[in-house]
Amino acid sequence: MAFLVACGAGTTDIDGSSTVFPITEAMVEDWGDSIGGSARLVIGISGTGGGFKKFCSGDTDINDASRPIKASEVEGCAENGVEFIELPVAIDGLTVGVNLANDFVQCLTLEELHTMWAPESEGEIKRWNQVRSSWPDERLQLYGPGVDSGTFDYFTETVNGEAQSSRGDFTSSERDNVLVVGIAGDRGSLGYFGYSYFVENQDILKMVAIDSGNGCVFPTDETINNGTYAPLSRPLFIYVSKESWAEQDVKNFVSYYVSYERAGLLRDLGFVPFPEQVHDLVLDRFQRGLVGTIFGGERPQEGTVEEILFANQ
Repeated sequence: MAFLVACGAGTTDIDGSSTVFPITEAMVEDWGDSIGGSARLVIGISGTGGGFKKFCSGDTDINDASRPIKASEVEGCAENGVEFIELPVAIDGLTVGVNLANDFVQCLTLEELHTMWAPESEGEIKRWNQVRSSWPDERLQLYGPGVDSGTFDYFTETVNGEAQSSRGDFTSSERDNVLVVGIAGDRGSLGYFGYSYFVENQDILKMVAIDSGNGCVFPTDETINNGTYAPLSRPLFIYVSKESWAEQDVKNFVSYYVSYERAGLLRDLGFVPFPEQVHDLVLDRFQRGLVGTIFGGERPQEGTVEEILFANQ
């Protein structure tokens, strides 16, 4: 997709996560409406992993990412001389959804999610009553993001203990709207995607609460931000090439993107903005051009987004 915006004469190429795509799309349109202009920002969707392949090859200026950069991707960027600036932009809660006709699933434990999605469940767990005996003997059909998706990485690591560890016999797509349509049209379905996609489609899907040991919790703005919707809450990122950062047009756009003044737009999209202080720390990090990862790589730092940013000013 391409949008006409005021950013000089060049083209800024953006790719990556389908979860972060709605944020970037809205920021591009909002910035263009407020400033006007004639140059292009070109936005694609190839999943977080697919996006990093392009980004670390120097083919794109910005990568949308629904997870932090992996150590192997850091190495790939370094091999190609691509330095990057890592910017958290919002918080998301992975949302589990079922078909509206499903009247028996209200809440799932992490163990039950593991039963559904574990590699050893492939070809074995096919019926709802295999997950919980009190549930009906009805077909279970799973939907999930493709293997290049950061959402897939995060979910599989959280639920199955290792990123990319999953049964393979599920309907997959890098586009979350495809998953939404599939679940909405399949009575026996269950799938997962970013919180914003449920907010946009809550009239055709049913949300499932998650019990991680402290009772059933639904994802909401409040539970995602305060950490009670655990462990399926996660920050979302954009990664900006340091070479592109040197261009004033890119600086202007990304500064606009990460500003706390865009918090209302994030809420409208179904995402949870950070507190103002966190947005200020992100903006400062970008304007100073601090390169490298503090959230990913071989030794990701522990703590909240605010704590990590504050410790790395």
